[in-house]
Amino acid sequence: MEFFDYFSGLYGERWPRLLDALKGEGRAMELRFGENLEPYYLDEASYFAASVLDARPGMDVLDMCAAPGGKSLVIASMLQGQGSLQSNDRSPDRRLRLTHVLENSLPAAWLDIIKVTGYDGMKFGLHRKESYDRILLDAPCSSDRHVLNSPAHLEVWSVKRVKRLSVEQGALLASAVDALRPGGVLVYGTCALSPLENDKVVEKILKKRPSMRPVPIDDIPPGADRTEFGVHVLPDTSEGRGPIYCAKLTKF
Repeated sequence: MEFFDYFSGLYGERWPRLLDALKGEGRAMELRFGENLEPYYLDEASYFAASVLDARPGMDVLDMCAAPGGKSLVIASMLQGQGSLQSNDRSPDRRLRLTHVLENSLPAAWLDIIKVTGYDGMKFGLHRKESYDRILLDAPCSSDRHVLNSPAHLEVWSVKRVKRLSVEQGALLASAVDALRPGGVLVYGTCALSPLENDKVVEKILKKRPSMRPVPIDDIPPGADRTEFGVHVLPDTSEGRGPIYCAKLTKF
């Protein structure tokens, strides 16, 4: 099958171990921000990606593709009710889930600064140029762990789709770059396995937007792989965490 041949070619001798780990259970952590609030369970690698953003109280922050909401919870906990957080998702159904998560898992004092919106992420760079201190782009991707565990999705997976997604991810990243203020920080992330959706997307934006520079990421999860521009957390070496890729960029 094309999926297995493709990733076997990418990962070589590592692929059988990685495949077994992808089929296994993930490694989630509980986010709980109050005794009477709903807990939220988030992959530890996803928590790491959101924390790389280094949002601080008083900043204006955009979570461009925010649903289902776990990373927005992490960002809100960093802002502590000071500044602003725009949690955006284009899908109405996913926005309902996002709103539920935020309203039921966060203290009321933190909710006052959060706005849930449904804009097309590719338009932020045009309509909200240089408006945010921090932007998290958790881009729609192949979601390969989900694909592997879903026969219906596995059957229709193709390299062509990976390439198409990488183009869309590049457009979203360009929009995020243009919406970022000088001196600001942007984190680009996916849960994809292929470099086409990860480092290659970042490589292209660094060529197209010379004002951007990669920032080294410190304190990475145990067993995570450093890539040319970011960090890739894969479950075979990170005790079930991931897969999560993230790269940290800043604008000069």
